[in-house]
Amino acid sequence: MKIVVLDGYAANPGDISWEQIAALGELEVHDYTAPQDTLSRIGDAEIVLTNKVLITREIIENAPNLKYIGVLATGFNIIDQQAARERGIPVCNVPTYATEAVAQFVFALLLEFCHHVGHHNAQVQKMRWTNNRDFCFWDYPLMELQGKTMGLVGLGRIGQATKKLAEAFGMKVLCCRSTPDAPGCVPLETLLRESDIVSLHCPLTEKTRHIINAETIGMMKDGVIIINTGRGPLIDDAALRDALVSGKVYGAAVDVATVEPIPADNPLLGLDNCIITPHIAWATDGARQRLMDTVAENIRAFLAGTPVNVVNP
Repeated sequence: MKIVVLDGYAANPGDISWEQIAALGELEVHDYTAPQDTLSRIGDAEIVLTNKVLITREIIENAPNLKYIGVLATGFNIIDQQAARERGIPVCNVPTYATEAVAQFVFALLLEFCHHVGHHNAQVQKMRWTNNRDFCFWDYPLMELQGKTMGLVGLGRIGQATKKLAEAFGMKVLCCRSTPDAPGCVPLETLLRESDIVSLHCPLTEKTRHIINAETIGMMKDGVIIINTGRGPLIDDAALRDALVSGKVYGAAVDVATVEPIPADNPLLGLDNCIITPHIAWATDGARQRLMDTVAENIRAFLAGTPVNVVNP
């Protein structure tokens, strides 16, 4: 059984072993694969693993030995699922590996706005504390989370993990999800109107694309904080920039961009009140090891004739 990894570098830049997957077949790992090389690299492989490399209908139809497509991630919109289904090829993802890591990262971003730790450390290194008259100083208002309201747009596994952390900080939590009458949830308009912090955890669909836009920002409190660790296109970047510049939005923190890597003309770049991190919420050592473990488990289940985590049944 030949196994080809098309773009393994992001999940495993060399600090995790491929050994358990190599034990399941003849393994060939590529750090990156250009679109024009995808089909030739798949070649006669029966199993293909991809993170961000597109697996189109054309590729599926022209890879005669292909029997299984595994995703080195949770999102699977890079694969033509219908084309795979027509050929009886299961597409399997890894649904839960980064839940705690992403929830933790949400609070890393939020706490940066609360205390501006990075900025104040930089000022100390510049001798501002050394030369300060008083025993302390701060350049920004310092914020407590106790009593604040956090609105979670989406309440899947990551949303639920984030909710637990918010409650541990003494925050009130409002949630909304695609099912309007879901227990414990409120309409989106209510969440936007009452939340001090809005955090995005919903999947990217045609319905949720630009769910944060000029109109929905207008519903929010003045001075709201917006956090996006979901997908970049959930936010209309131009509308968010306008709100950040005007002060309607106190701050935004995004770990994802509409186009990745982020292009130089992204309107959110260059703003003092917008934190941008390079899609790393998922990438803790522990999360990536769980990813590798689950990918191996998925392949074992497939080889045993009982595939799991199938997204195109």
